[in-house]
Amino acid sequence: MRILHTADWHLGKIVNGVHMTDDQAFILDEILQIIDSYQPDIMIIAGDLYDRSIPPKEAVELLSKVITNITVEKRLPLFAISGNHDSPDRLGFGTALFRSQELYMATKIEEALSPIALNEVDGKVEVYLIPYLEPSEVRQYFDDENIKTHQTAMEKIVETIHETKDKNARQIVVAHTFLAGGMETDSEDRLTMIGGTPYVNASIFEEFHYIALGHLHQPQKITQDYIRYSGSILKYSFSEANHQKSVAIVDIDKAGKCEIEKVPLKPIRDMRKIEGYFHDFLDGTTLKPTEDYLHIGLLDDGQLINPIGKLREYYPNILRLERVVKNKDQQTQDINMIRKKQKMSHLQLFQAFYEEMKGDTIPPKRNTYIEKVIDKLHQEERRK
Repeated sequence: MRILHTADWHLGKIVNGVHMTDDQAFILDEILQIIDSYQPDIMIIAGDLYDRSIPPKEAVELLSKVITNITVEKRLPLFAISGNHDSPDRLGFGTALFRSQELYMATKIEEALSPIALNEVDGKVEVYLIPYLEPSEVRQYFDDENIKTHQTAMEKIVETIHETKDKNARQIVVAHTFLAGGMETDSEDRLTMIGGTPYVNASIFEEFHYIALGHLHQPQKITQDYIRYSGSILKYSFSEANHQKSVAIVDIDKAGKCEIEKVPLKPIRDMRKIEGYFHDFLDGTTLKPTEDYLHIGLLDDGQLINPIGKLREYYPNILRLERVVKNKDQQTQDINMIRKKQKMSHLQLFQAFYEEMKGDTIPPKRNTYIEKVIDKLHQEERRK
């Protein structure tokens, strides 16, 4: 059985004020060509099809066009889940009807617990689709007050799956989650950390045959080859500048063993970080004229007149221009502070803000109130 695994399309994404729709359309055409070349038996999209819960019209039209091509024209079964950027209600509209075209879209916890069974030539395969779920949703569904973190929520879901799965079948799990040990970037939105951390232990999934993951934008395996993030289809921030984007082609044999090939994706415009002197950019010594998206760091000391205007004559898609900071100690402190805040939960960020404004820690009663407000806001955002 052959699988094409992709994730994190983020249709409707805006990067530094630039709408990425044309770039996304180009790369999705490339994925359609990969389908023709590799002839997979099924395709998986592991969440974050859209970049926000209310996507722009162009993004909706692009997704509709691509999915129609895959399911109707190519007649390729498509399995997808909602991610933390998607609206479950919007993405889940019409899913019962779409199943007649072999489009399986899971956005609710009930759908995570019932597999889609495939009778392949080399035996039965069960596909479990686990959309992004807040711990509070899982806690309410199972009526279990012990479920307070992403870890305990996923443990309960996987435990329930193990109770009912066909032990003679091969199991594929599709999930949108943050596995501990995964390499993150500036592009992924922080998952909720109420009651703990956003991380899930990869060992939870070790008894399945292939785990198709979404959320982290860098293609990577976590502890085992068959526990894998396909990564995003494009670079969505300069923290991803060194990534090689790809889709995963997975061949699963009769015994459930996987052979995996990463097929590179080649964007119409790359995203790069370049440092150099102003005049070396103008004469093409540092970089030849290009339409790639650029973050340029200038090494010059003296005053420069209209550097962005002059550079854009040769590099029209400069998204960020800055002087390289020579005070390395201050630069290191700033970077460390940014990284520290990126790892904070929403509650921890509020606590730090309160302490900075008030000069004292937040009282326990107010802390509890803020925690409930944050949880409520996350649930409301998910329902949009």
